Amino acid sequence: MHLQRFVLLASALHAVSAHRQPPKKPLEAASLFQSAAAPASPLPIIQLYKPVSIPKSPQCNVQQTLMVHTFASSYGVPYVGQYTPPDCDFNNVVIEWTVTSAGRQFDRLAEMYLGDIEVWRTSTAEPTASGIIFRYEKDLSMYLSLWKSPQKLIFELDNVYDSTYTGAFNTTLTATFSYNSAKPAHADLILPITPQLGASGQRSIFTLPGDSATVQQTFPRNISHATVSIAATGQSNEEFWYTNALQSDIHTFESTVGTLLGYGPFREVQLFIDDMMAGVAWPFPIIFTGGIAPGFWRPVVGIDAYDLREYEIDITPFLPYLLDGKPHAFSIRVVGMDDNEGNGPATLSEASINSYWLVSGKIFLFYGDESYNGTHAAPTISTSPVVQTTSNIGTTNNGINSTNSTLSYSVTAKRTYSAKSSFGSWTQSLDYSNTGFLGQGGLASSNIQKTAGTSAAVVNSAPDFSNTLSYTYPIIANTTYASANFSIFNAYVDYGLKISSSGRPDVSTYSLVSGPMNLDERQFGEAYYSSVPNSSYSFGIMDRKFKEVSYGTPYSRHVKTNNLTITYDSTA
Repeated sequence: MHLQRFVLLASALHAVSAHRQPPKKPLEAASLFQSAAAPASPLPIIQLYKPVSIPKSPQCNVQQTLMVHTFASSYGVPYVGQYTPPDCDFNNVVIEWTVTSAGRQFDRLAEMYLGDIEVWRTSTAEPTASGIIFRYEKDLSMYLSLWKSPQKLIFELDNVYDSTYTGAFNTTLTATFSYNSAKPAHADLILPITPQLGASGQRSIFTLPGDSATVQQTFPRNISHATVSIAATGQSNEEFWYTNALQSDIHTFESTVGTLLGYGPFREVQLFIDDMMAGVAWPFPIIFTGGIAPGFWRPVVGIDAYDLREYEIDITPFLPYLLDGKPHAFSIRVVGMDDNEGNGPATLSEASINSYWLVSGKIFLFYGDESYNGTHAAPTISTSPVVQTTSNIGTTNNGINSTNSTLSYSVTAKRTYSAKSSFGSWTQSLDYSNTGFLGQGGLASSNIQKTAGTSAAVVNSAPDFSNTLSYTYPIIANTTYASANFSIFNAYVDYGLKISSSGRPDVSTYSLVSGPMNLDERQFGEAYYSSVPNSSYSFGIMDRKFKEVSYGTPYSRHVKTNNLTITYDSTA
């Protein structure tokens, strides 16, 4: 469940979302979910996405069960198994995850690892008393070099299971190995940017702030091009980072709703190589199934809730510098903003984020025909971030004293980035705006945010891997509480994701396909929530539209939901 960034009780309400810290007492329990149409059998909870195609070929068509496991009291206790490749010639791997659960439970974040490398980040739906079931298929062919050898498979799903939280997650994970005659490209070597804890049977992930998300890696000299993929997810007081107030305003409503969550609504994920910036990502505002209001997300979850896209940065321009046979530091950072106590320019800082972000990365390396014997100069780098803020507090005079009644603020940000060398170039252009408003002494809030960006990779040694990407993801999130005990509220959300990619020959961790693709998603609706002793209630209506063109074929689906029921469903 969502609670605005301005409430002192945020840590309690944010517990309904997927994060590592054990949750506190919830304001909504799934087993108390009220609905006149509550199903007697498990309710399917779906995500809108284009179905994954599995090639049929006589060379190989093998399904293997990777995991059958129940995650109950599983904090820090991942599933650990051993994967052995099938005895056939395969170049395509598609996994399917099936989950059932019944009872009272929050949504949970989950990650899948092959050894030290995270290959998939997902989350669960929140169960109902009568039970839910959900399935998701994902193409993991981009990790073919890992699938070709035995691996330790680690699956982390931190969950609490006791007399209060009665929903365990019963999971089955399968993989289908097949042969694709189109022979899609894949990286020859994948190196982790993780703590590398797989050998001890633990997940390999960094928690920021706190950890130093830095590793040393040495490249072979015959690399022709390379990319870095980064998974970054805000949790706890950073889950709704896009609603956080400016740090200088966090005490605006101290007497009514308490200290606001701060450091502003802007976050940037950064990649550094030996302290040289190699590129950035501006994160998508993922909403889990307990986010904002649980009534939004049954029986259809939010955008990407089952498949959190990763952010890709082409580091081919750094190869002349990196192909020297020496170790180099790869670092992932997440920064927020210091608004410098007033209107005007803001600065970005690693110290300006709350707790916490879960990050990991990996380096995809592609072999060339020859070893590099040139000079080892760093690329020419140019970058220019500009962040501006405004803020205004409105007061009400009661005849004796004045009290703060409203807070309005805005943040705008722009960044350009380029790295160039004899191997190629990587350029980015990003634009961001967020307008926030709090009224009724902090009980009503609204955020209107838009993020847009373009990137282009020029790969001189492998022109087919040159690509362009554009994206935009707007979000409007409004919540109004009936009183300062935050037990009753109305909410509205309208958000979307558009991606246009010229594509590459390999499967992208961001577009989730190989080759060109265009994606257009939008979800909008209203929800109501009431937490009254012995009578919790959550209700929501949503309109969802999904369109994707990939692999030369279109797919679209339009779904409308009313509480637990799909009232309209059209697929083309």
